[in-house]
Amino acid sequence: MKLAEVEEHMQKAVEATQRSFNTIRTGRANASLLDRVMVDYYGAPTPIKSLASIGTPDATTLAIQPFDRKALALIEKAISLSDVGLVPNNDGSVIRLNIPPLTSDRRQEFIKMAAKYAEEGKVAIRNNRRDAVDAIRKQEKSSDISKDESRDLQDKIQKLTDKYIAKIEEVLVAKEKDIAKV
Repeated sequence: MKLAEVEEHMQKAVEATQRSFNTIRTGRANASLLDRVMVDYYGAPTPIKSLASIGTPDATTLAIQPFDRKALALIEKAISLSDVGLVPNNDGSVIRLNIPPLTSDRRQEFIKMAAKYAEEGKVAIRNNRRDAVDAIRKQEKSSDISKDESRDLQDKIQKLTDKYIAKIEEVLVAKEKDIAKV
């Protein structure tokens, strides 16, 4: 396993964590709030952005306009059943989601959710480290590389791990500030 591959996997874990953070609302309307909501469309789970255009007419409203009017009720049902915590208002052609201001309790819940997502990202990075170190140990055992090379590679992988875990921490701190901002 090459260091570039390990670094690429770790970078992808950071990006996945960032995408998870984007699904946490911060009091402002953002289309990525609906990224995790899946609509049962003709028996297949389908993301809302594949079925409708999502716009933000103002800072506290999301407008969802389905491409197929028959999907309107399905989208409304999926949002109601999701953990987004928003009540859809259906006017027959557009679904509007009003984003209420966050209470301090709700902010704390979102901060805990962000911490959970960050921990999942760190676990993914640590799993990448474990896989890479196992591969290096196998190479060392089969005498493909020396003990010194093995130790050097393991040290480099640990440094990469520390670097990407620090990146997740930075992103988490920024998200927590964003959530806590009134």
